[in-house]
Amino acid sequence: MSVITAVPRLNIAVAGATGKVGAALVAALAAEPVNLLALTRSPEAKTFPPGVTARGVDFAAPTSLQASLEGVDRLFLAQGTSPRQVENEIALIDAAVSAGVGHIVKLSAFGLPLRWHPFDWHTRIEAHLASRDIGYTMLRPSTFMNVLVRAGRPVAEGTWGGAAGHGVVNLIDVRDVADAARAVLLDEHSNSWQRAFHLTGPRAWSMPEIAAELSGLLGRTVTYEQRSLDQQRAVLMASGLNEFAAGVAVGLDEAFSQSALREDTSTVQLLTGHAPRSLTDWLRDNLSLFKSATPA
Repeated sequence: MSVITAVPRLNIAVAGATGKVGAALVAALAAEPVNLLALTRSPEAKTFPPGVTARGVDFAAPTSLQASLEGVDRLFLAQGTSPRQVENEIALIDAAVSAGVGHIVKLSAFGLPLRWHPFDWHTRIEAHLASRDIGYTMLRPSTFMNVLVRAGRPVAEGTWGGAAGHGVVNLIDVRDVADAARAVLLDEHSNSWQRAFHLTGPRAWSMPEIAAELSGLLGRTVTYEQRSLDQQRAVLMASGLNEFAAGVAVGLDEAFSQSALREDTSTVQLLTGHAPRSLTDWLRDNLSLFKSATPA
């Protein structure tokens, strides 16, 4: 599967084209011999690579969703974590079925089923997609390495901490998730698939181990302060996060503390032909985030 045989001039739509994975996927697909459509709520406000067509989607007008997907062969679906995620993704799934889309690649999450948002939301969306008469692939990555971006300022100020305890999590680079999505979207046989893939980085880390890795890269001691879930929620709220965002972050810490996302897989290598990027490389590439107290 690591050698991709592309179907000429596929019409591929990316819903969530400005998100972390979506943007990386659009950049990767822009160089391929496909007709690429970026679906976004504000197409006039976004800049995409040359050759990419931007088309607006309006979730307040459900009938417009099917029109936005007419002529599309394959759809990448990722709407981001929000209270409307389940409603919006189900609406796009139904619109894709009605429009005759052949295959949906849904960005999900592994660790299912868990009762924390967004894991429970992905469970509901996956169940709906599996009930429809359409080819599909569920991509279930572990937590993105980008989750450490919010640790940048606390690390710089010496106040980093959380409720992850000594549990471990196998973080993944969003570019590896995008590469996996690209491979599935371009595979000539994927329209007949109804599959799920778990995607991880090369190894699991605890937050104290990440602190030690940062210490070596920065040349100074970085520590991770252990807090209770309630203490961490209070810290996050005091930092300016709203209740919803703080709840998602605390839920992740609880999952980390239980090592619920520690799984190691070779799926990135299987789908893309290359090994997943390491956390050390991601930290090195983003080291400036941890040197300055200026918010990212």
